[in-house]
Amino acid sequence: MNMTTALARLLIFPGLLFAIPGAWFILWVERKAVALMQGRIGPPFMQPFFDFIKLLGKDTPPREGIGGMLMKAWPLIAVSAAAGAVGLLPVLPSSGGFEGDLILLLALLEVPSMCIIAAGFSSRSIFGEIGSAREAVLSVSYNIVFLLAILSIAASQHTFSLETLAQLPASPLRWLGVLALLICLPAKLHLNPFSLPNAEQEIYSGPMTEYAGPELAMWELSHGLEWVAATGLVATLAAPHVTFGWLAILIFVAFSFGIVLMLSAVASATARLAIDTTVRFYWQVTLIFAVLAISSALFMRFRS
Repeated sequence: MNMTTALARLLIFPGLLFAIPGAWFILWVERKAVALMQGRIGPPFMQPFFDFIKLLGKDTPPREGIGGMLMKAWPLIAVSAAAGAVGLLPVLPSSGGFEGDLILLLALLEVPSMCIIAAGFSSRSIFGEIGSAREAVLSVSYNIVFLLAILSIAASQHTFSLETLAQLPASPLRWLGVLALLICLPAKLHLNPFSLPNAEQEIYSGPMTEYAGPELAMWELSHGLEWVAATGLVATLAAPHVTFGWLAILIFVAFSFGIVLMLSAVASATARLAIDTTVRFYWQVTLIFAVLAISSALFMRFRS
């Protein structure tokens, strides 16, 4: 992939020009779907965009020293990493890429979570620290499953290239890995029943408690871009490969939209779980899927 192609993917499609409006749209769909399922009207179509603009116009609490500088830096790093992850998605046929870009995508997807953990502790707020501690425990719990699921998919298809994975026919092991990824997405996106880090009824907004104004707007944008990247990754692995550009885009958007609706339905139908229940769920139940997938994939690889 040359520099021109890389910049086009990062800045135009599926990068910022597509991903930022897509992030606002997904946030609206998630809030609207949950509201309708709970018998409420929900927000208007432009509400996530209006919220973003409103936050940009508000003042940020004055902070001094290295702690204040870090609190300003974390949301910017999170937005940059999430945007980079979206730019790596191989939506268009023959859109470039490189061997091992799947590993880079996984690393970029983990950066926003790490920034959230650091932000809560940097704020020196008891609510922020509790939220960050919960985020750290939750991240360790689901990431074992998430990473093993990705590894099983890559091992079963003998490649760590996203574009190659998107073009190969799906196998039973690949579908098993995709199922494990889907089960991890509610925790990664802070949805019920795994919305422990930002439980408003218990700890206000968790790691975001001390954030306001443009910094909070960046966190909201980062969250939306995480939605685009995470659902886009699953859509890329699950959607059938086509050779026509516009058809590939439509299939990608349709699969991503379906995943958003499914996760919203789960969030509206469930209550928040305690942290110990969440850890047991991922380590004792979902881990079975990932271990089975990676064991089977490695067995088939060594046999061949």
